[in-house]
Amino acid sequence: MNKTKTKILAHSLKLFNEKGVTDVSLRAIANDMNISVGNLQYHFKKREDIILQLYFQLVETIDKKMLEEAMSENILMSFFNISKTMMVSFFEYRFFLLDFNMIIREHSQIKNHYQQLIEQRKQQFFELLKRLIHEGLMREEKLENEYKNVFKRIQILSDFWLSSAFITSKKMSEEIVDEYLQVITQTIFPYLTEKGELRYKELNEYMDNK
Repeated sequence: MNKTKTKILAHSLKLFNEKGVTDVSLRAIANDMNISVGNLQYHFKKREDIILQLYFQLVETIDKKMLEEAMSENILMSFFNISKTMMVSFFEYRFFLLDFNMIIREHSQIKNHYQQLIEQRKQQFFELLKRLIHEGLMREEKLENEYKNVFKRIQILSDFWLSSAFITSKKMSEEIVDEYLQVITQTIFPYLTEKGELRYKELNEYMDNK
């Protein structure tokens, strides 16, 4: 990607995060960069093209981390690390979650890709669960579809935690990442074995001091 495209994406991300998608036009982005709209449109014809590119940047960041952690022997640590990367990345691209419903409605390519991504994430989640159960860190299911519903809860929390933070927090800052990260990671705690609980508490303390 050339330098101008990279700069356009960086300025667009900043403006989208500050003002929301509906209040940021191509002209606003061009003005922020001190370039003409024509120059901007040479690289991105529509605002939607910029949003699409930013979306795939976000997905790529998280995918890279998940690929790295897939090779880790410490599976519970991987869960912490992946969750942390996701939350930090979501905050960095927070306009997506704050304007989530509108973006999904207006961008069929993003909607279709995201629906496929959910299925991919579900498979990755269940691979992680298998390893946690195999290592004696997590118990077997006691209810029908119990762990499918755990995944759904994590998915819902992941998609809408920033909306909750925006409504309830006095200031949107990176400090809220750690607060809501704990909300996400504690989702699996009730399903851990005694061994898993001990490991979880050790890792939680380690992450707090990191």
